[in-house]
Amino acid sequence: MVLMTMIARAADGLPLAASLQEDEQSGRSLLEYQNQAKMLFKKLTQNSPDRCSIETGQYVFHYMIKSGVCHLVLTERGYSKKSAFTFLEEMEAEFDSQYGRNVSQVSRPYSFIEFDTYIKKLRRQYTDARGRRNLHQLRDDLNDVQRIMMDNIDDVLARGAQLSDLENKATGLSVISQKYRKDAQYLNMRSTYAKYAAGGVVALVFILYFFVF
Repeated sequence: MVLMTMIARAADGLPLAASLQEDEQSGRSLLEYQNQAKMLFKKLTQNSPDRCSIETGQYVFHYMIKSGVCHLVLTERGYSKKSAFTFLEEMEAEFDSQYGRNVSQVSRPYSFIEFDTYIKKLRRQYTDARGRRNLHQLRDDLNDVQRIMMDNIDDVLARGAQLSDLENKATGLSVISQKYRKDAQYLNMRSTYAKYAAGGVVALVFILYFFVF
């Protein structure tokens, strides 16, 4: 499940909004991860990936950067990555529609802390519908795997066709090479016979010359 949510400005890491677990004990235990998230925001650069998952202890950070804002959630390790990023996408769309124009103007941390109300509502929706979402997630994952396997097998088949073409070309070249080799041997043999014949004619001329004259 989604345990913690934070939103920050990507350019300088300024926290804009946050939401922790509602029970006090869980909230206290997550303060360490909240500090880690703040440090992570400070480490962001223009070269940072737009989407990333980072393991931390028994949990995982998932973040998404869009329109100059970094949206981050902390989830359990077993929580679906696809569900986490779907959560981030929904949260980003709502945050951008409400505060997108004002993000660059604020200088005070947690200027949009009231967005916590929407985050809690969204988190409850994901928690209540988790069983149904898990079923859809399983189907989507299976479809993704099938597409990946199909892509891979297509690549293998394409490579197989290319190898067959090369093999056919190599066989053809081998046949042609053998033909040229036989033709060359035949020509060499004819050339040798011609040399012997020419030598014989010359010798015969000399013999006849001495006998006649």
